[in-house]
Amino acid sequence: MLNSYLPLLLVVAFVVANAVMMVAVSKGADWLLKSYRPTAVKQSAYESGMPTLGEAGERFSVKYYLVTILFIVFDIEAVFMIPWAVGFAQLKEMTGLLLIEMLIFMLILAVGYIYVWKRGAFEWD
Repeated sequence: MLNSYLPLLLVVAFVVANAVMMVAVSKGADWLLKSYRPTAVKQSAYESGMPTLGEAGERFSVKYYLVTILFIVFDIEAVFMIPWAVGFAQLKEMTGLLLIEMLIFMLILAVGYIYVWKRGAFEWD
């Protein structure tokens, strides 16, 4: 019985040993080769070489969240088309019904897209 779990136990032991070794080597190399001299430039926040503007806890615009949610919704709806394509290829006797269902789905998606577009959700000020 133990022979069947031996490969799994070896993999787990290897992963744990590798994680411990990586942390130990990282901390050891940092301690051994440390040549850190703190300066004002080194302790300032790095933002792509540009000085920071404003506070770090600044609020995002609601438009940012709206665009994010819309992207997720449209992306998930696009993912629903993959199982439909598999079913369409396998169910030869129902191709007409499946095609009509996908056209209705695409029409609803297009109406939602046009509505969001007309409301100005994609315009970034």
